[in-house]
Amino acid sequence: MKVFTQSVLALSLLAMGSAHAFELKSNDIQEGHPMAKTFEYNSWGCDGGNQSPQLTWSDVPEGTKSFAITAYDPDAPTGSGFWHWIAFNIPASVTELPRGVDIKKLGGQESRIDYGSVGFGGACPPKADGMHRYQFTVWALPTEKLDLNQNTPSAVIGFTLNNMAIDKAKLTATYTR
Repeated sequence: MKVFTQSVLALSLLAMGSAHAFELKSNDIQEGHPMAKTFEYNSWGCDGGNQSPQLTWSDVPEGTKSFAITAYDPDAPTGSGFWHWIAFNIPASVTELPRGVDIKKLGGQESRIDYGSVGFGGACPPKADGMHRYQFTVWALPTEKLDLNQNTPSAVIGFTLNNMAIDKAKLTATYTR
């Protein structure tokens, strides 16, 4: 009976909003909505502003010592998706990135993405390929520094993040050309 009572109490607290979930928000992009051309790549046939969006996260999980940020297009016609941004070793004191952020100035690091460059690479789906989803994810990590570098393959970084993250928060925007 005691376990049942504790379970009911825990569910009641969740229903009342006492428990907070790790959350990612943006002033620039909204869940399920198209992104502006400001966030389109400026190469590969695209001519956007290639700016990373402003991102803010809250209700950081206990034990977080650093963050990673990724942007991924699962709809890219590659068979393996397309990595648009991989940043890590972002200090735990950082909970907001301004538009067009320089990750190095925050003490973080970025890795090579699928465009072949290091840093943010905006949306650039093939013309007439329909709507693509762009999943921006902030990862709460239990270590200050990941033993990765700018040449670590994106799949290895994705594996590392998925296996060690305390929690993650995701915001998915869309883009069509």
